[in-house]
Order: sequence, then C-alpha cells, then structure tokens
Amino acid sequence: MESSLQFGKRARALEARSTIGVVSLASCVDGSAVETGCSSLRALSGCQVELSPVALERDGDFAGSAQLRAAALTEMWKRDDVAAILCTRGGYGSNYLLPLIDFDELKTKPKAFVGYSDNTSMLLALDRAGMVSFHGPMVASDFALGRADERSFLAALSGSRLDFTFSAESRVQSLVAGEASGPIVGGCLSVIVTSLGTPWEIETFGKILFLEDVNEKLFRIDRMLMHLLLAGKFEGVRGIVFGAMLGCAPASEAEESLEQMIRRILGGLGVPIVTGFPSGHVVSENITLPFNVPATLHSMESGVRLQVQPATLISNTVFKPKGIVCIDEGS
Repeated sequence: MESSLQFGKRARALEARSTIGVVSLASCVDGSAVETGCSSLRALSGCQVELSPVALERDGDFAGSAQLRAAALTEMWKRDDVAAILCTRGGYGSNYLLPLIDFDELKTKPKAFVGYSDNTSMLLALDRAGMVSFHGPMVASDFALGRADERSFLAALSGSRLDFTFSAESRVQSLVAGEASGPIVGGCLSVIVTSLGTPWEIETFGKILFLEDVNEKLFRIDRMLMHLLLAGKFEGVRGIVFGAMLGCAPASEAEESLEQMIRRILGGLGVPIVTGFPSGHVVSENITLPFNVPATLHSMESGVRLQVQPATLISNTVFKPKGIVCIDEGS
C-alpha cells in the first residue's frame, strides 16, 4: 500500500471522562509554570489533567534520573483512563529514555502523545514503532504562557480532519511550488540529525518532512541539512515543510537568507517546499500537527494549504467534531 494512504496506530479521541497525563521527559521544570499550564489545559479541554507524581523531580538539569522518567511515562501510558499524554517542556534528555522503553508494549495501548523540541526523540521512536503522535504545545512552555493554538489542539485530539490554509500574505510561504501526499514526520532539526545511526533513526521515504528549530546560526542549519542530504534522508521525500525557525536569521545583510540557503540545498529535489509553518518553537499560536497519518500539502504562489486526516479514533468525544476543522491564517 502507498505510504500516503497508511495510518499509524491511533489512540482514542478525548472523551468526557478522559484523563490527560502530564510527564517530564527531559529537563527539569518550574512547578508554578506546570501548575498554570495544567489549569489552562483543564479549562480548555474539560478533561481531568493529572500530573505525574515525579514530574517536578530534579537530577542535575534533568527532571529526575532516566530510569525515573522512563518509568513515569510507561506507568502513565499503561493506564486505561489516560487518553493523551503531554510533556511539560523540552530542554534536553529525552534521548536517555529510548533504550529504557518498550515501544512495542506501548503500541498495545496507543495514546495521543504531544510534544516537540527535545521530545522529538520520542516522536521519532513512536513513528518507527508505527504509532501516531503529535508535534504540538507543551504544558509549561505553551499552555502556561498562552502560546497554544487551541483550535488545532482540540481538533487533532478529537478526531477531526485538519485543514490549514495560509494566504500569500501570511508568514507561511511557498518556496517551491507543488503538491505532495504522505504521512508527516519530523520535528526539531538538531534532534533529528542526532537520530542518524541509532535504532530510532528518522524514516523519511514517502513522507512529508517537517523541520523546525530555534536560535541556530545559519551555517549550522546548512551543515545539518547537508548531513541529512548526504545520509540519503531526502531521497523519496514527498514534500518539505519548515517551521517558524525563530532566531535563525542571518547575522548581516551580506549573508544569504534562510530561504535562499534552503533553496540552494534542497531546491533541486523537485518536491514542494514551504517555510514558516507555526508548530513547535513559535511566538504564539503553536499549532498541533499530527504525525504518521495521511496528509496533503499544496504549495502555491497564491498560498499554502495542508490537509491532515483524523489522527484519533472517535467515539463519544468531548468536542463533537463536525468533520473538518478549517484553520485559515491570513497573516
């Protein structure tokens, strides 16, 4: 079967009695930010929000030892009442958990796992295990600060189709025109590059590749894109979507722009390329982007459109989706 028609294993959609679990998988986190974020998430979703009892632990810069963090995720995942699991924040350290987690066991009880940044390690591992996951807002980093795009979060976790439309005047731009279909995979560029050569290495063939990062110098982005290119990770890619790439501007007017660099390195691939999609490290309105479900990308001079099939399985959901949730961003 064509990869563009395949679904990863999906979790059930949020229901009236669902619980959203909150875990810390990477760096330690401020307790007040977590409390604020959990309150915002509870008010938005109408669900129970339960913080892991070890989420505020500290072990140096980490949120507890790797064994403690892995056990906390596994315990939350095994609970029948938990439908979704959100990360408190990124930072660094989720890669330590990968050899400690039985992803085949997790697949027997799929959950809607949401995170980004350093938690890209988990998103890639879940993708390789054949599960759907979500590149989207985290509790302390986004919900506590009002940076989550509420519409896409609710829609994605409630089993709606997503239809993102961006005009030519918006920050989302068509760099190379074209149309592509396939499941989305990706995350933080610097974390993706470090997955190469590991059992959790990103799989890109037949997929739409999403790449984003923050505060990286352009020569480092150049190096990472070339690393992926030389490793064959752009072979068979259907399309490429770049995130907002905050803090990744040239240091002077004499340097080429990020867009010029992307076109120079990747423009010859013959696939549609889009820049500026606001998921991950953003100033506001962090969009929830489902991974490992069929999607279609339209990159046009008149604007950009990204359509994503339902990423969770509907029963009696809280949000009662109407079928397709259209999110139109004019600027």
